[in-house]
Amino acid sequence: MAGIALGPSLLGRVSPDAYAYLLPPSIVPLLNGVAQAGIAIYMFLVGLELNVDRVRWRARATIAISNAGIVAPFLLGAALAIYLYPRLSTSAVPFTGFALFIGTAMSITAFPVLARILSDRRLTETDLGAVALTCAAVDDASAWCLLAIVVGVTQASVGTAWLVAVLAIAYTAFMLVAGRPAAIRLAAAGGRPGARAVAIALAAMALSASITQWIGVHAIFGAFLAGAIVPHDSPLATAIVRRMKAPVTILLVPAFFALSGMRTRVDLLSGASDWLICGAIVLAASAGKVLGCLAAARASGMSPRDSAALAVLMNTRGLMELIVLNIGLDLGVIEPRLFTMMVIMALATTMATSPILDRVLEGAGIAEAAG
Repeated sequence: MAGIALGPSLLGRVSPDAYAYLLPPSIVPLLNGVAQAGIAIYMFLVGLELNVDRVRWRARATIAISNAGIVAPFLLGAALAIYLYPRLSTSAVPFTGFALFIGTAMSITAFPVLARILSDRRLTETDLGAVALTCAAVDDASAWCLLAIVVGVTQASVGTAWLVAVLAIAYTAFMLVAGRPAAIRLAAAGGRPGARAVAIALAAMALSASITQWIGVHAIFGAFLAGAIVPHDSPLATAIVRRMKAPVTILLVPAFFALSGMRTRVDLLSGASDWLICGAIVLAASAGKVLGCLAAARASGMSPRDSAALAVLMNTRGLMELIVLNIGLDLGVIEPRLFTMMVIMALATTMATSPILDRVLEGAGIAEAAG
C-alpha cells in the first residue's frame, strides 16, 4: 500500500516532480534486483523451515487440493474471458491466448505472501502450514507451466512450453532424489555448522534459483526447493534461519512489495462499468479458488476448520500475480485497463486473506495448536 501511495497512482498525480525524483528510471533495475534477491532468499528460508515429513502422509490430499485450486479458477476465468474479450481486448490478440491467460492469472496463489502469513501466525510448523505451503508451491509451479503454454500459444511456440513443463518436473525429481541426500550429508557434517557449510548452502540456493529461472519457472521455486531438501531440524537449517531471517524479512522482502506497488496504476479505472467488471473478476477468482480448494480438502478428509483455513490461504495472490500480469502486459495479451483490474483483484484477495483467516481460526483448534 505504501508503494502504491508513492507511485504514479497517488504521488505521481499530486507531485510528478517528487515521484520522478523518488523513482527515476535509472534506479528501477537496481531496486528490482535487490527485491528479487530478497524474495528468493526468503523462499529459501521458508523451504528450510518446511517439515517435509508432515507433507508425505498427505501427499494425495496435497495433489488433489493443488489441482482443484488450479482447475476451478482456471475454468471460471476462461468462462469470464468470453465476456471480457469483446470489451477489453482487440482482434490483434487471439481469443485462445486471451482466455488461457485470464484463466492462468486467476489460478495463481502468492507463494511468498502465503508463507509470510503462516510465519506471522506461527503456523509453518503445523500440518495445516505444511500442506498449505506444499499446495501453494505445486499450484504456482503448475501455473507457471500454464503461463509458458500461454506464451507459446501467443508466440506460436507451443513445443517450447511443453519443454518447460517437462524440465520443471524433471528438475524437481532430481532435487528430491539426488539433491536431498547431498543436503542431508552436508547438514550432518560435524556439529555446529561453520561459515563454509552456510556458504555452500547459499551457493546451492543461488544455483537452484538460476536453474529454474533458466527453465522458465520463476527463480523462487528453485530457491524454495534448495531449502526444502535440507532437514528442517538440522543445525545447518537452524543456523541459516537464525542469521538471515531478520534482515531478509525486515529489509529485503518489504522492498519487493513496495517496488511492485510503485509500478502499479490504479488510476486508470473510470466509470461504474469498469468497477463492475473489476468486481466480477474478484468474485470469479475468489469463488474458483476457495470453493475448489474447500471441496478438495473436505473430500481428502481434512476437518471443516482446516479445509476452510486452507481454502482462504490459497486465495492469496499478491505479488506473484503481479509478476504474471506484467508478463501478460508486456506480451500485449492484456491492455493496461484490464491489467489494472487484475491488479486490484490481486490486492483485494491478498488483503482479505488475513482477516478472514483470523475469523476461521478463532477459538479452539488450529490457533491453539499453533501456539
